[in-house]
Amino acid sequence: MDFSLIETMRWEPGSGFLRVEQHLRRLKRSADALGFRPPPPDTLKQLEAAIGGGDAMRVRLVMTYRGKIEITVTPFIPAPAETVWRVRVAATKLPSDDPLFRHKTSRREPYEAARAEFSPDDADEVILLNERGEICEGTITNVFVEEADGRLLTPPLMSGLLPGVLRAELIREGKARSQILRLEDLGDRRLFVGNSLRGLIPAELMDREQQSEGVCTDTVARRTAG
Repeated sequence: MDFSLIETMRWEPGSGFLRVEQHLRRLKRSADALGFRPPPPDTLKQLEAAIGGGDAMRVRLVMTYRGKIEITVTPFIPAPAETVWRVRVAATKLPSDDPLFRHKTSRREPYEAARAEFSPDDADEVILLNERGEICEGTITNVFVEEADGRLLTPPLMSGLLPGVLRAELIREGKARSQILRLEDLGDRRLFVGNSLRGLIPAELMDREQQSEGVCTDTVARRTAG
C-alpha cells in the first residue's frame, strides 16, 4: 500500500459535511509537513460530487504523495443514544517522539497491533499509552475525561497522538482542555472516546484495577454496548 494521507468525515442530509473545513485544513497541513503535493483546489467539489444524496454517509478521502485523491462513500449508521463502548488498554505502546503519528496516514501499525490484542467481543475500542505510561488515544478515537464542572480533559499532543478534528473543535470552543493523563487519573470520572465521524461516545474502562497496573485480564463481567 502506498503511503497516503487519510481524512474520514460525515455527511448528513440537510447539513452536508460536518467540519469539512477543519478536515481539509488538517489535510493541507499534513501534506506540507510530510512533503506531499498540496490537495487539489477542487477537493471540496470532488467530495460533494461523490455524494449521491440519501441518508447519512461515511466519507473517506485518501490522498497519495502526488496529490491524487480517491473518495469512498458508504452508509453511516449512528450508534443508539444509550450506547456505552467497552474500552481496554493495549500493551502496545505509541512512541511519543515519532511526529508521523501526529498525522492521519496509512501508517497504522501500532493501532492495528493494539486492536488485534482484543477481539470485537472484548472491546469496542482500545487505548494506547506512550512509553512513559501516559494516555495517548484510541485506535480510531481521541480520549476525553470529564471534570467535576463538566469540562473535558484530553491528552496533549506532546504525549504523542493525532490532533483529532473533533478534539480540536472541543478545545477551541472551551469545552475541553489538554492535560497529561495516566490511567490512575481516571478514577471514577466519566470517560468518553470520540472522533469527527462518530462524535463523543460514553465509554467504560474494563478491568480498571488490573489495567492501571499494566495487566489486562478478563475477570470483569462484560457489558455490551448499546
